[in-house]
Amino acid sequence: MITALDRMFLVTFFRSYLIVLVSLISLFVVIDLFTHLDDFMNKPGGFAASIHHIVVYYGNRVPELFDLLGNFITLMAAAFTVAWMQRNNELLPLLSTGVPTRRAVRPVFIGAALTLAFGPLNQQFVIPVVADQLTIQRDDPERAKAQALMGAYDASGIHMEGFAGFRKDRRVERMNITFPENSPSGMLHMTAEEAVFVPKRGDDPLTGGWLLTRTAPDSFDGPLPTNLAALGTGRFFLKVQDADYDAVCRGGSWYLYASTTNLREMLLDPEPRRRGKMAVLFHGRVTRPFVGMLMVVFGLSVILANPNRHVIISSGMCLLVSSGIFLFVIACKYLGDQDVLPAALAAWLPVIVFGPPALVAFDSVHT
Repeated sequence: MITALDRMFLVTFFRSYLIVLVSLISLFVVIDLFTHLDDFMNKPGGFAASIHHIVVYYGNRVPELFDLLGNFITLMAAAFTVAWMQRNNELLPLLSTGVPTRRAVRPVFIGAALTLAFGPLNQQFVIPVVADQLTIQRDDPERAKAQALMGAYDASGIHMEGFAGFRKDRRVERMNITFPENSPSGMLHMTAEEAVFVPKRGDDPLTGGWLLTRTAPDSFDGPLPTNLAALGTGRFFLKVQDADYDAVCRGGSWYLYASTTNLREMLLDPEPRRRGKMAVLFHGRVTRPFVGMLMVVFGLSVILANPNRHVIISSGMCLLVSSGIFLFVIACKYLGDQDVLPAALAAWLPVIVFGPPALVAFDSVHT
């Protein structure tokens, strides 16, 4: 049953959450903006166009920042809420009536669970929508400048990279294509002076792939490589499944902006070279809410362990312990990316290591 005090503590938590959220994101925007102010100013269209570019640029980066800071924002909000409850002696009357400490802070854990759920929702529904906008450079809102391309593998095993890309036209200069060994032509290298990505349009066979011109070789005597159709001398059309311009532009990290369901579908792909880091990312997204809750439980246990400790010292110790957990998560992810640990173990190891100590610490809180 939710009491009036529960509602009061829950409102206090959400107020703290909004304050921390707005403060951290605003701090980043202000620092980054003034560091790169020259990239936004002196653009065609005058001051109004510059302001519009600033608003669009940083507005699209809010989901990415939230993805990076979500767990810490929840932790800080919970820590400040409980520390402030102690500072104002709001827990003392409850404890005097026989209400256990764990019951008194239950609204904080409910609020933490709700806000931690925002992270998976953000990864699933928001970041994939703004993924294309996240690749826009500060000084190139029209996407007219050439950009370096990192290259990417298609689901068929074809590898593509280029010298320079122009996002506005989805055009790549000097594209290098490597077909896999299981291709009808065997392993084969092909270059195209210009490649333009044509988005999928209905059942048109010449969409959903790359239009290659001025290629070398310009013709084939034997069987054509995988997904390649000849249009004339030095002109071909390469059908791809997911290696569009965005994938080639983002390089090996293009999947970072994919939704969790899309990650799972890609993990079912039989192409083995795509699975390592992608599997670590997928399992990390699954365990992220659990890790976040462990950070909250462990951090609040530190604060509640000594009610007489100063609020600043308690909050600092809470953040210090949670930072240790966060660093352990990063270390496990690195070991998983390097194939030192299996992907599932790299993601679940922080939960296995810190789960029992967190529960023991919370159970030992003075009631």
